[in-house]
Amino acid sequence: MKLWDKGFTIESKIEKYTVGNDKLFDVLLAPYDVLGSIAHAVMLQEVGLLEADELEKLKAELVKLHKQAADGTLEIEEGVEDIHSQVELLLTQKLGDTGKKIHSARSRNDQVLVDIKLYLRAEIKEIAQLAGELFDTMLDCSEKYKQVLIPGYTHLQAAMPSSFGLWFGAYAENLVDDLRLLQAAYQVTNQNPLGSGAGYGSSLPINRTLTTQLLGFDHLHVNVVNAQMSRGKTEQAFGFALAAFGQTLGRFAMDVCLYNSQNFAFLTFPDELTTGSSIMPHKKNPDVFELMRAKSNRLMALPNELLMLTSNLPSGYHRDFQLLKEILFPAIGLLKESLSLCSYMLRKVQVNEKAIEDPKYKYLYSVEEVNKQVLAGVPFRQAYKNVGEAINNGTYNPELEVKHTHEGSIGNLGNDLIRKKYDEVNKQFNFEKWESAFENLLK
Repeated sequence: MKLWDKGFTIESKIEKYTVGNDKLFDVLLAPYDVLGSIAHAVMLQEVGLLEADELEKLKAELVKLHKQAADGTLEIEEGVEDIHSQVELLLTQKLGDTGKKIHSARSRNDQVLVDIKLYLRAEIKEIAQLAGELFDTMLDCSEKYKQVLIPGYTHLQAAMPSSFGLWFGAYAENLVDDLRLLQAAYQVTNQNPLGSGAGYGSSLPINRTLTTQLLGFDHLHVNVVNAQMSRGKTEQAFGFALAAFGQTLGRFAMDVCLYNSQNFAFLTFPDELTTGSSIMPHKKNPDVFELMRAKSNRLMALPNELLMLTSNLPSGYHRDFQLLKEILFPAIGLLKESLSLCSYMLRKVQVNEKAIEDPKYKYLYSVEEVNKQVLAGVPFRQAYKNVGEAINNGTYNPELEVKHTHEGSIGNLGNDLIRKKYDEVNKQFNFEKWESAFENLLK
């Protein structure tokens, strides 16, 4: 069955090429396709295009289909092109002409648009929750190990004293910035395209404000052409947010791989969280973080791939957009898996509390020695010269302690302020609004 069927059969090789992998990804959209259909049916009845008893029958069947979609038992049958066709076919088989009325005043174009918007909105919620769990884990580690000093590096050279508290806290705050980008993607996503049809609206008396409310959207894509132009731009906004998380995770994974090596020996993990070598008995490899680093690089490439797919397209719908799902949907799963596993690994991390005591790190305290002289009234440039001469002539003998008290430093991490930033960003996600709207639709 095809919603566009005109009574002729296209060649199988053409159908295979044009459908591609769409059926695989349409299964993910199934619950949202049904929810969009319920809202559309309620609106059709409101404007007089469905009778009350027809709506009642349609809604009853759609609620059943939603349950099947949610538990994974709603399948796209052989010969059925996509999830939209499958839902309409099942309604028509069950309800006859009433089922055929469900597609009034909509196109597959706005149908898939609303499905994707609803799907991405739900995925944003899951990502925000997983990022929040990782944030909590990193901030807990920051507090737990705030007294444990490690070298800080510039140019991969030991530079100044740092601490595990400072290191973990930095990545926790980095996640807050990633969530800001996710929030921006959420705002782009959380707009209703339903009713834009093929991109030019409908002569039927539909009520798009009503479906916006029924589906819990914050806003309506007002201009119907712009609603269609949101295909691609919505995915790009989401892609940039995923890339930001990828950068944070990739950088953190690289740090872990370095710190876990024998040359650094700042941290390690239990044997059961590492892998070994087929030839070297002593090896404990951080394969989880090596793969996380590689997968994060794939996430950072995502915006470019999405942009290149849509960069030369005029307004209106084009079949090119179908491939956006193949690019974006697997990347969402990749990020969620990495966020979850990173939290799991950090809850079992083992830190070396004496790493800083290695004599090779004594030059880390050179700036501390300069600052002592500055506090005693010596001009900074002269103090810098004095300590440099002491290092060169072998008389440098620093005190192995740090006295940093300003906000965000070793002695004053400011984790309470970082927590406050996280809470401010997190509360901007109004997931409860559309969750409540869905509950009402399914009653």
